[in-house]
Amino acid sequence: MRFLPVALSAVLLTAAAGVAGASDAVPAKGGHGHHFRAHGTFAPYTPDATAVTYDPKLVPVGAKATVYGFTRSSTKTALVVKGLVPNREYGSHAHSKPCGAAPADSGPHHQHIPDPVQPSVDPKYANPDNEIWLDFTTDEDGTAYVMSTVDWGFTGDKRAHSVIIHETHTHTEPGKAGTAGARLACLNVGF
Repeated sequence: MRFLPVALSAVLLTAAAGVAGASDAVPAKGGHGHHFRAHGTFAPYTPDATAVTYDPKLVPVGAKATVYGFTRSSTKTALVVKGLVPNREYGSHAHSKPCGAAPADSGPHHQHIPDPVQPSVDPKYANPDNEIWLDFTTDEDGTAYVMSTVDWGFTGDKRAHSVIIHETHTHTEPGKAGTAGARLACLNVGF
């Protein structure tokens, strides 16, 4: 994280320190929008797990992830990971359901405007403006950070519930748009 901007680093570390192993949404002052944050240490699935690894070779037990953001009329999301495989590309997206025992339990990507055809591989819907994409490449220590901003906010029950780490960066071409290989790990997030 040595290249992480100081202000972002301070915000993420504060959020992680306050919610180790937890996920929550915090209303912003004035009731307009809310902050969300989650931090977890990856381990095999248990019913009360916050962070689950499905592939310990690529997301080792003991690796950590923090998600922090704010949603109102737009949504800003940051992801920091530590302890992953060094110098490796990963994909990552907000998903519609919480983490479960099986990788598919987290459902499809959360889409602001849902694709009527599922699974969604149409770039009209599966794109970083309609979904929250957090692709990253780890450094030599297995650490990475990434940020996403979309011009829509979460409302009512239409929210994402987890962030999935995938095997590859996200594809954008028709017929493959939004795909990023196997689901390697999951972090519950209270978007």
